[in-house]
Amino acid sequence: MARQSGWTRRHVLGTAGAVALGGGRALAAPPIIKRGTKVSFWGGLIFSDAANKLQTDTINKWGADNGVETEVVMINQNETVQKVSAAVESKTMPDALDLGLDLLLLLSRQGVFLPLDDLYASLGAAQGGWFKPVDNAVSTIAGAGGRTGIPYGVSGNMLHRRLDVLAKAGFNNAAATWEELKTQATAVNKPPLYGLGLALSNVGDGNTQVGTLQSYGGRIADDSGKKVTIKSAATRAYLGWVKDAWDKKLFPPGNTTWDGAGDNNAYLSGQAVFIANTGSVGLAARKNDPDLYKATGYSALPGGPKGVVSPMDPQLRAVPKTARDADAAKALIEHLTNPVFLNEYYKVAIYGPVLQGQAKLAAYNSGDPILAGLLDLVEKGTAPAYPDVYNAAWADAMNNFVVPKMIQRVVIDGWDFDRAMDESQTRTQEIYDKYK
Repeated sequence: MARQSGWTRRHVLGTAGAVALGGGRALAAPPIIKRGTKVSFWGGLIFSDAANKLQTDTINKWGADNGVETEVVMINQNETVQKVSAAVESKTMPDALDLGLDLLLLLSRQGVFLPLDDLYASLGAAQGGWFKPVDNAVSTIAGAGGRTGIPYGVSGNMLHRRLDVLAKAGFNNAAATWEELKTQATAVNKPPLYGLGLALSNVGDGNTQVGTLQSYGGRIADDSGKKVTIKSAATRAYLGWVKDAWDKKLFPPGNTTWDGAGDNNAYLSGQAVFIANTGSVGLAARKNDPDLYKATGYSALPGGPKGVVSPMDPQLRAVPKTARDADAAKALIEHLTNPVFLNEYYKVAIYGPVLQGQAKLAAYNSGDPILAGLLDLVEKGTAPAYPDVYNAAWADAMNNFVVPKMIQRVVIDGWDFDRAMDESQTRTQEIYDKYK
């Protein structure tokens, strides 16, 4: 067996258990790491250079301590699908990698990855259990070859709000509902500072409106995940919320044609009081506009009449079936869950925790507003697509921006709600029919 590093598997899980539960517990025997083996790892390159360097250095240190030759390649997350798809085709996959849930689901159905159910269960037992939205998300892939991914962080859109502007208007707490948010936005709407910097365009940020629709009781499809149900009284009520905000001129000009950075730029340039975005906006403000950073609050998205729908997006690590040494790859993934590493990693990365014990790490109790917002997202957020069925048809519909396009018909083209819903219903059913 290989010489162990300062963080052995038993030490990783035992200490994590102590952090989460106040003590260790019996664990399965650690996997054997063969000295002289090789592990290639593709990491997800994120906005934080410090986080990218820490992950790379930690992996290489683990390799040196265990006699394992490591090769770390950091890949821009916007290019992961392209590079991984090409690697699957050319049979040049790494031994372990970071990836998102959508790609993991697709490739798991193709039998690309090893099941990691035992590791998933042991980590959950040692660290206080997985947060429910995280567990629900991973459960969506269980029918496609088992739990083939180990979550390591959660991202998602948080509500960003200008505390200074809102306080002057007498609003000191985050809006609990979308109606309350509209009320606050109306009170502080003074162009060129607009109340609602929400994207209504055909980009990922525009799909935030899907969760708002669902919080009003609207659905994309039924519980079978096959029959589209967009046209409904609940969708009509949601469209009424959007149209009223539009008529009040709460949105910055051009928000129906924004690119992916539209809301970022609106907030950072002082054009919006509220936006829904990831922590990257806060990191940019912390670096370039400390006053704006101090004046920004973060929280989970508001709720509608049917409750809060605030989708969180877990990032995961997986081991392809082509891995040269699957045990070593699993051991590395396990090593990257140790609380000492994660405490430092979370401080500089824009991720929320995935295990309940991690919420007790110093990083999430440091007063950092971005990390506090991410923790709030994990505790209150929902699994992807919920309450809809997360499947390939859903992913395709989201890639076609069916809800933003329906909104644009109402606010730009002047269509009545029925006509807009009918078109969206028909076009979305055509998408779902491809997957019957």
